[in-house]
Amino acid sequence: MFSKFLHFLLTITIIVFLTTILNKKRKNIKVRFILQLLLIEILLAYILLNSSVGLILINLLSNIFNKLLTFAFSGTEFVFGGMYKYKLAFFFITALCPIIFISVLIGILQYIRILPIIIITVGTILSKISGVGKLESFNAISSLILGQSENFIAYKSILYKIPKNRMHNMAITAMSTVSMSIIGSYIRILSPKYVITAIILNIFSTFVILLLLNPYNINYDYDINIKSLHENKGFFEMLSDYIITGFKVAIVIAAMLIGFISLISMINYLCNLIIGINFQELLGYIFSPFAWIIGIPKKDIINAGSIMATKLVSNEFVAMMNLKHMSNNLSSRSIGILSVFLVSFANFSSIGVISGSIKSLDKNQGDIIAKYGFNLVYSSTLVSVLSAAISGVIIG
Repeated sequence: MFSKFLHFLLTITIIVFLTTILNKKRKNIKVRFILQLLLIEILLAYILLNSSVGLILINLLSNIFNKLLTFAFSGTEFVFGGMYKYKLAFFFITALCPIIFISVLIGILQYIRILPIIIITVGTILSKISGVGKLESFNAISSLILGQSENFIAYKSILYKIPKNRMHNMAITAMSTVSMSIIGSYIRILSPKYVITAIILNIFSTFVILLLLNPYNINYDYDINIKSLHENKGFFEMLSDYIITGFKVAIVIAAMLIGFISLISMINYLCNLIIGINFQELLGYIFSPFAWIIGIPKKDIINAGSIMATKLVSNEFVAMMNLKHMSNNLSSRSIGILSVFLVSFANFSSIGVISGSIKSLDKNQGDIIAKYGFNLVYSSTLVSVLSAAISGVIIG
């Protein structure tokens, strides 16, 4: 247990260093809130991963998602027939098609004004706990519920007047969370307890990184009219929009997987040809120190480093599939820590999604976010590192 805390303290020290070297306003860092958030995260990780209450909660949420996936499968089976039975296009049918149905449910809950109440209530509470503004707190919850693309529509009426530093914070928040619509896809690949734990930890880890990287005094917060997101649309028009949105997300993920897996396969071949080891093994050696720092056992750090790097340069789905394929060669502790690390949108491909979404609403703000590209990946990856390190304190 002592060695786990040493790894955690080492991770915190490195994160503080890597954030404060970019921070020109170190005097504004709110140490009390940071310590408060870290304690809350350790407590939440313990409850979710190590207690009977956490087990009940995880099982409840997992059962809900599995039931929703069962409903989603009825529509998928009608369209694709016996393909599932013969495991044809298996990943697309079982992991990606359910996104469409979950997207529909999100649209309905948004339309009947349940989600705005959740976003505003939880966002307000988080703002009090974290010491960040309501704008960032609301964005953390709305990104989780609505997803990267749909999320910023909720802020379209005020986007033009949000200052650069807070726009930067909102983009980091969007990259550090995941959309509710694809959680069902994640739990088809990873253990539900790690997926749900990561989702919750990432919200608090994001606030820790923001407080270290971009602290500011909240002199003014904005009125956010999330309730009006679909005020000019009828129910069935809204429903059609969310069905199409869900389908687009599924197709985009499928396209990204085809492109990135093919590209990695080619690069692996060329690396083997030139230097005798494949690209992912090379990345494993480069990222192995980071894997060790967050608490991965020494025997697993090369494979773990490869998986972590794959997420960064491609996307989380490619890395999750790699983790699943390597699971027989990794300890349960390594699988748990890596699973938490992988559950976020922190990768280079997300820059285009976020900047494009914002640019469609406000060109100037979209251009600003595009310029922050590398910084966004850097910051959101630190969020994943922190969440993984906290889970490493708890996972046996």
